[in-house]
Amino acid sequence: MSRVAIATCLGTDVDRDSPVLLRALADVGVKAELAVWDDPSVAWGSFEMVVIRSTWDYAARRNEFLAWARSIKHLFNPYGVVEYSSDKHYLVDLEAHGLAIIPSHFCDVGKKPRFFHGDFVVKPCVGAGSMDAERFHEHEHDQALAHVASLHASGRDVVIQPYVESIDSLGERALIFIDGAFSHAMTKGAMLNVTQLDRNLLFRLDQMSLALAEPDAIAYGESVLAAKAFSHLLYARVDLVRLDERWAIMELELVEPSLFLTFDDGAAPRLAGAIARRLA
Repeated sequence: MSRVAIATCLGTDVDRDSPVLLRALADVGVKAELAVWDDPSVAWGSFEMVVIRSTWDYAARRNEFLAWARSIKHLFNPYGVVEYSSDKHYLVDLEAHGLAIIPSHFCDVGKKPRFFHGDFVVKPCVGAGSMDAERFHEHEHDQALAHVASLHASGRDVVIQPYVESIDSLGERALIFIDGAFSHAMTKGAMLNVTQLDRNLLFRLDQMSLALAEPDAIAYGESVLAAKAFSHLLYARVDLVRLDERWAIMELELVEPSLFLTFDDGAAPRLAGAIARRLA
């Protein structure tokens, strides 16, 4: 029986998807186990495949995480994709490929920020979920400057974006693709209308619901993956928002996104099947 490591981070019950994925893999004859990515006792070479799933503590240690990922021979998604998608500077590249993104001002360490008119968001270029992302009103430049300075002081580049009002009514549309095919979609409600202290696990789960994805959203998600030849990946999540009557990219999640396997009965078997095919 093939052995597969599901890479995670230290903690108890880190990811609700883990148990269902492990069961689905067992059902297709794949022996899988959780392994903490920065645990020095793990013999990574003993696994036929390593699948990155819930390595959600790497944001402050991206270089260390990339060094680990580079050392894994059979990594999914592969190292080049991990390096690309773990830093939101990729939005510049996507826009250069003719794809619509949320307007973005990048403010790397040592640079001065430019804020948008109206409400805007400041978040780190390397981050997990909504952590360290903050929404500011137009008159709150002093508070926003302080947040930028705090992120810069920790060595983190920043991206500044206008707050997209449609998130409050329509939410974000998270499209999950498995083995290049659309699997299911989620609606993500507004995360930045409460303080970071209130964005606990329960709040974040309450903001998620299974969505009936719009056909044009799915088509746009497919075009995003095709534009960068990412349609072959084991998994991908394309997060879209409605902006000026069209879909725009919020994030392209190819490293360790929540895939919300517990919301769709067929999702875990689809992912397990895709893993098994790569082992064949």
